[in-house]
Parts: sequence; C-alpha cells; structure tokens
Amino acid sequence: MPRYSYVALDARGQEASGVIEADSQNAAVGQLRQAGYFPKSIFEEGKGKAPKIKAPKAATAANKQINISIPFLERKTVKGKTLMIFTRQLATLIDAGLPLLRGLTVLAKQEPDQVLRKVIVSLAEAVQGGGTFSESLAGHPKIFNKLYVNMVKAGELGGVLELVLLRLAEFQEKAQKIKNKVVSAMFYPAIVLVIAILIMGFLLVFIVPKFQAIFDDMLGGKPLPALTTFVIATSNMVKSNILLIIGGIILLVIGYNVMSKTAKGGAIIDAFKLKAPLFGDLTRKSAISRFSRTLGTLVTSGVPILQALNITRETAGNSVIAAAIGKVHDSVKEGESIVHPLEASGVFPPMVISMIDVGEETGQLPEMLLKVAEVYDDEVDNAVAGLTSLLEPIMIVFLAIVVGTIVIALFLPLISIISGMQQQGG
Repeated sequence: MPRYSYVALDARGQEASGVIEADSQNAAVGQLRQAGYFPKSIFEEGKGKAPKIKAPKAATAANKQINISIPFLERKTVKGKTLMIFTRQLATLIDAGLPLLRGLTVLAKQEPDQVLRKVIVSLAEAVQGGGTFSESLAGHPKIFNKLYVNMVKAGELGGVLELVLLRLAEFQEKAQKIKNKVVSAMFYPAIVLVIAILIMGFLLVFIVPKFQAIFDDMLGGKPLPALTTFVIATSNMVKSNILLIIGGIILLVIGYNVMSKTAKGGAIIDAFKLKAPLFGDLTRKSAISRFSRTLGTLVTSGVPILQALNITRETAGNSVIAAAIGKVHDSVKEGESIVHPLEASGVFPPMVISMIDVGEETGQLPEMLLKVAEVYDDEVDNAVAGLTSLLEPIMIVFLAIVVGTIVIALFLPLISIISGMQQQGG
C-alpha cells in the first residue's frame, strides 16, 4: 500500500507532519480529515512533492466575489451583537468536535455581514497557513480588541479554546446588555430636549412675530405685559441671530469632540460624567461593572494579572477609571495589594473594595470580581428604572413650562384686546 507524507493543521491551528498509508491520495486526505486534521500538502513518498491542498470552497468563493467599493467610505467594523453571535457559534462548533479551520469555513459560508465574512475568510487563510488563531485575530484590531485576542491566546495555550470563546460570548452579551440599558436611559431625555428646542425655535421664529404684528396694529403702541415683552424680545434676538446660534451649536459639538480626544480634555469630561447630576451614578455603576467583568473574565481565562490589568485599563471606557487601574497595575507590579490604589482613587465604593479585598485574601479574586459585576448589573438595572421614572415627569414638566410660557405670553395681550372690544361694544 502506498505511503504518503503530509503536512496538516490540527484543531488548534498547530502544524503537524507525518506519514500515512492509503490506497490513494484522496483516501489519505479523507483519513486525515476524519482524524481531525486539515491537510496543507500531501504527496506519495518517492514521487516528489505535490502542490499544496487548495483552500476550502467557501474561502475561495468569497475571494472571487467582485465588490466595487470606495476605500475611505468602506465600513471596517462590525456591530457588537454580530461579533457576539460569531463568537458563540464558533465556540459551539469547536465544542461539538469540529476543527477550528472547518468551523471558520462553515461560519464564512453562512455569515450575512459582508465585513465579518471577509475577516473570517482571512482568519481561515491565516490559520491554514500555519498561524495561530490569536495571531490571526490580532491582524484585525478594529474588530477584535486586545481583550478578545489575549483571551483566545490564553485559551490556545491552555487547550480550552472552546471554553474561552463561550466566556467571551457571555462577556459580550452582558456588556452589550448594560450598554443598551445606559443608552436607553439617556435616549429619552435627549429626545425630549431636542423636541422642546425645536418647538421653542418654531414658536419664536415663526409664530411670535405674527402675534407681534397683531399687537402693534390693535393695541396702538400701548405697553405690553412684562412676560410678553420678554418673549417678543427673545423672538427678535433669535430671529436676528439664527445663523449665529446654529453656528454656535455646531462649534460646541465640534469643540466637545475635539476636547474629548485630548488627554486632559477627556479626563475632565470623564470626571464630569461620573459626578453629573442624575446620570453620574448610572455612569459610575456601569463603569464598575465593566471593570469587574473584564478583569474577572481575563484572569479566569488564564491571562496573567499584570497583562489583564493593562487590557482592562485600555478597555475601561473612562479615563478616571483607567487611571485608577493604572495605579493598581503599578501596585501589583511592586508586589503590593490591589485594594489600596482602588480605595485611594475615590471612584470605587467601599462595598466593592471590601469584596475585592476578601477575594484577594482568600485566593478567589477572579470569582469575586465576577460576583461584583453581577451585583452591579442589578445596580444598573435599578438605576435605569429609577432614572426613567424620575425623568419622565421632569421632562414633561420642562416641556410644559417652555411651551406654556410662550403661549401664556401671547394670550395675555389678547385678553386686553378682547376686554377693550367688549367695552367699546357696551
């Protein structure tokens, strides 16, 4: 029976070589795939080296697609929910015994998101070429952040890739859930505020000037009520400077964006977010939940504590929290406790510090961090519910005051006009 030399990849993307006996080259390929290997090259001994095995059909088909796109307008990221679904599906396939390369090929074939499909094909090609999965992920930093890459790397080294991917999927699900709750809590007042500004602008620019003309004609220069005079003066000011006001709003938005991208400006904005009325408590709780879950998930997955702290700092989402984590990193690097820098930051509540202290003393820090995250997930739920119930009446009253003030100011002179007409008629 002929003997075939082969070079193949195992389920973790590691290269393996050897010799196998089979009736034909196709039979040898079949035997290798049944054993969980993906052949890169295979040839019969004594007959020279054969060409490499071709890439899976899904990958080659994807490469042959003709896409017309403008580079600087092309989307290069994917939604968090899309990435979460991909992670869970890949974890399920690997847990079911499918080799990594085969799992990537299957997902590339069925992925509806064009950007992620191209990335999966690229990952499959990189793994087929002998690279590790974590190295392949690192080549796409806009989609897979350092947390994702380092957790996968730890999973590869520990031989528990499917378990780490499941943890990643759970992490993404919970993080996305918290983010959606925070956004929804802030969305309602933002919409009401925009509607109030639009209504007020419409009344001041278009309605009040028409009433002013009526008052001038019918009152004959008689003095107007103070509230009406104030509203008319405001209307004239807005109407005369409408372009300056719009320009000022645009400049404020641009200035905020520019300021948030600088180190000092970003620190000021982030500090204000943590102390802002109404929303500060919610922002703080969601940041603590994110910190605890990220660090706990990384350490549980086998990432070294110093490296985990660096990744947590980079993905904190708030420069004040990131600075506190940086001090924790320096403290741990010197062999000290992580509790004192957290306490000194003034960001973390005593309950969180106590739980982390207990976890550190008992050697169960990762478990305690994940417990803190669960507790603060509930805290975020309660904060969102409380904030929503509080904001609804506040925004309704605000809208009523804004519109009501203008309406009352316009009707006060009309009462005087109607009274005068009744006296003349009498």
